[in-house]
Parts: sequence; structure tokens; C-alpha cells
Amino acid sequence: MRLAASRIKKLCARRGTTLQALLASVSVSRTAYYSLVRKDSVLPASIRSIAGALGVTPSSFLDEDPELAWRMQARVRQARSIVTNHPGTLFENVWHTLAVLDDTPIERLRRSLLRGRPHDIH
Repeated sequence: MRLAASRIKKLCARRGTTLQALLASVSVSRTAYYSLVRKDSVLPASIRSIAGALGVTPSSFLDEDPELAWRMQARVRQARSIVTNHPGTLFENVWHTLAVLDDTPIERLRRSLLRGRPHDIH
């Protein structure tokens, strides 16, 4: 799946904004955006490999959950609001913190315990 830059620009125009304003509002650099536009596929290689092995397109097994998309948009808006009200904070850190809060306490504990396990040092 390729990124359709022309569709993104049309969607921006419909909303009365520019591509530059859109990218700034979601903390995506122009470099990152145009890097994605140039790629033959924005899907990870593993997804493309699975699709190839099954002889199908990735869209045949990828779900788009409207509820999840709405929650993600709400989280981005909330993170932007926090960053705006607290200069010097990083959007990515705020977003990640809000995402972690969606997990149950036991899920957060399990994840932190996995990260905290000692590893063999060679």
C-alpha cells in the first residue's frame, strides 16, 4: 500500500488546511512525510511477506476499527492540548503516557517486569 499524497492534499483542502499545517499539527516532519510518499509500500515488510505467502493483498487481513481510530484521534488531540499548555514537553512522550494509561494496571506491571528482567551480558 502506497501513501496517496494527492488524496491527502485533497483531504486537507476539504478541511480548509494545508499539508504543512497538517504535518505540524501531528508532529510529522516534512522529511518523514516525503520519505513515506517515496516508498513503494508504507506497510512493514513482515506484513507484505505474510500477504505474499498467502497469495493475497494485505488489505484482505488488515482490519480498520472505527472505534480504535476515534480513540487514537482523541488521544492525539489530548496530547496536543497538553503539549500546548506545557511548553517544553515532547508530544511523543505525552502520547505514549496516554497510551499506557489505556492498559490495565496488571498489563502495565507485566510489561514493566518484562523490560526489567536481567539479560546475559556477553
